[in-house]
This record gives sequence, C-alpha cells and structure tokens, in this order.
Amino acid sequence: MNSDLLSSVYLCLMNVYLKKRISQRIANGHPWIFGNEIERIAGEVHAGGIADVFYGDGSFAGRGYINPQSQITVRLLTRKREEINDAFFERRIQEAWRYRQKTGYTENCRLVFGEADYLPALIIDKFNDYFVVQTLSLGMDIWKPAIVKALQKIFSPRGIYERNDVPVRELEGLQQQKGFLSEPFDTTIIINENGLKFYADLKDGQKTGYFLDQQDNRRAIKHIVKDADVLGAFTYTGTFEIHAAHYGAKNVLGIDISESAVQQANRNAELNGLSDICRFEEMNAFDVLKGWAKDGRQYDVVMLDPPAFTKSRENIDKAITGYKEINLRGIKLVKNGGFLVTSSCTNLVSPELFMQTIEMAARDAKKKIRQVTFRAQASDHPIIWGLENTNYLKFLIVEVSS
Repeated sequence: MNSDLLSSVYLCLMNVYLKKRISQRIANGHPWIFGNEIERIAGEVHAGGIADVFYGDGSFAGRGYINPQSQITVRLLTRKREEINDAFFERRIQEAWRYRQKTGYTENCRLVFGEADYLPALIIDKFNDYFVVQTLSLGMDIWKPAIVKALQKIFSPRGIYERNDVPVRELEGLQQQKGFLSEPFDTTIIINENGLKFYADLKDGQKTGYFLDQQDNRRAIKHIVKDADVLGAFTYTGTFEIHAAHYGAKNVLGIDISESAVQQANRNAELNGLSDICRFEEMNAFDVLKGWAKDGRQYDVVMLDPPAFTKSRENIDKAITGYKEINLRGIKLVKNGGFLVTSSCTNLVSPELFMQTIEMAARDAKKKIRQVTFRAQASDHPIIWGLENTNYLKFLIVEVSS
C-alpha cells in the first residue's frame, strides 16, 4: 500500500483517550505515550495507523501513529490537527535540513534525529550525496516510501540505503533488514571531516556506517595531542587517532577487538598519509590496558571511546562498573600532567552519573583530575530538554596528575 492511499485509509480512524492522571511529560512535549497511560481507544485499531489523542478532560493532545504491540503505544507526530501525508514528511525533512544549514552542518550530518526533529523513530544520515535511513517503528516504517520520495525531491541524491538491521525493530513486530532504497551504488564511500578523509561503509559498518556524532569532539583534542604519545582504545575505524596524528601527535597507537575495524582504520591512516605516525592493532582493550598499567606503560594522552555498555535500565549498575573499570585502567596509563579523553554513548547513563564515575575511577587510581572540557554530541544531533534519549553522548577531557 503506498503512503498516499495509506493516509486516506488510516488517518484518524482511531481516537485514543488518556487517563485523567498521567505524567505531565506529555503535556510538556514528550511524544511517547505508553500503554498504561491510555484509558480507552475508540474505533478499530490499525497497527501503524494514525490516531488522534485526547487528554482525560477531552482536550486535544496531538496526532500520531499507533502500535498496540509496542510498549510505546503512540508516538505523537504533531500537536496540531494537520493531515499526515507525503507533504507532511517532506515539510518536516525540509525543516530539519534548514536547521542543519543554519548551524553549519551541510556536507555530512545527521539530517533527521528522531524525536529531536519531531519525527519519532526516524534516523537519516547524510553523507554528502548519499543517505542512510532507519525506520525504527512500525508507524514510521509504513511511511518509508514518502520519506524516500522527499529525499529524492529535496536532494536528488546519488544513493539511498536502508540500515534497518537493528533488534529494536523486532519490538515493533518488524523484521531486521537492509538494502537499497534507490538504484544500487558502491556502499563504501569516502567522506571529508575536519580536513581529513575517511572510508564509510554504509552497508556493513556499525550503525549507519560512520559515527557523525563525535565530529565536533574530534576537533577538541587538537591542542592536547601536539608532540604527544597517544593511545586510543575502542578505536573502531580510527577517527580520533587519525585526528590526533593530523594535529601533530608524535606517535599514535589505536586498538580495537574487531579485525575488520582495525583493517579499515589502517586504511584510513593510509588514505590520509599518516601511516608512519598512526597504526592500529587488533586487541581486547579490557585485557591489555590492565596489563600495560602493571607493566608501567605511560602515554601523554589516552583516549577511550567504548560502545554502549547497556540499552536497558536493569543493567545500569553493570554499565557503571564497566565504565569505571575501563577509565580506571586508562587513567593509570596517563603520564603525570597528561590527558584522558573519554566518552559514553549510553543514554541511560546521565551526564552527572558519568562524571561521578570518572571521579570514582580517578580516586581509585589515586590521581587528581582537572576538567578541560565536557560536551555532548555534535549539534546536528540536537537535544530537546525533557527527552532524555536525545541527550545521550558524554565527551570529557581531563588533565591527570599525581
């Protein structure tokens, strides 16, 4: 069923009435409505279809798509009584693009960042003339043809690829899948970032093929790495380490447990003519950092960029233990007066909790730390206050001393 026909069939056949006592967060702008917040649904329920939502007093709350199978039963698209159709999605994507243009993100950027761009469960990454799309809910997946049509109209792209090979889709009753949403193209491309070039594997790379959210933070290491011996752990494809070499580091070693990531990182170093300064090796960071600290190895700068340690609240304690342990090992490898560069992309770990964890690691290492900078993700991933999942990345540089 195409999206135009779908909009005429599914639009507002359902009215969702919320309980009188619900969280104020919905009135404050949060687009998620959980099943236990719903009093009743009037009309035949079409999973993925559009529904009007009303507060307990009967006043209009918004319009969004519904999926009774999901814990998040309704995700609001708008607070207005406007038609949800192809033109709606084109308009929202245009608005997201204007924001990126105004804030200086035009070549490579997260074009649509889900709830932060008022398009819940939609991710679109722009890599120059190529686009990667993720539709992470049933309601958004239904509108995929409209989304592709809007991208083609606004950008005339060279290629669009779908990276829906993510487990979260299964919670919506969707299959994991990936493939072309345009004519086929070579999915290994070269992008520019901060005067450097990097391979991006749109088909098989992690997430959408490249981590755009750290592009501003990679510039933040410019001064601290000059003439430094640098160690990077959890390097993935080596972007931080290659930036360090580019910014004047004396020697850079990057380690990662993934053989394919290490191979691509070394290719990236070669692509930028930095192989003589920057090298990558396949190692388990958790194992080797502890051993190297015992052996007395020391570096001017240690950089840690681990993957998310948990995606569920039940495992928060384990995640904190993991972050503390890896940062403790990293801090022990930093020379007196050197720097630790560390990140967390676990959105369930708040900025305050992350800072406390680093402080505990420093205390256990019997080191003093002094904050140089603390940041979130790049501004093409905008943060909406009150929407915790939009404020997910923590990036910290501290000076370490005895």
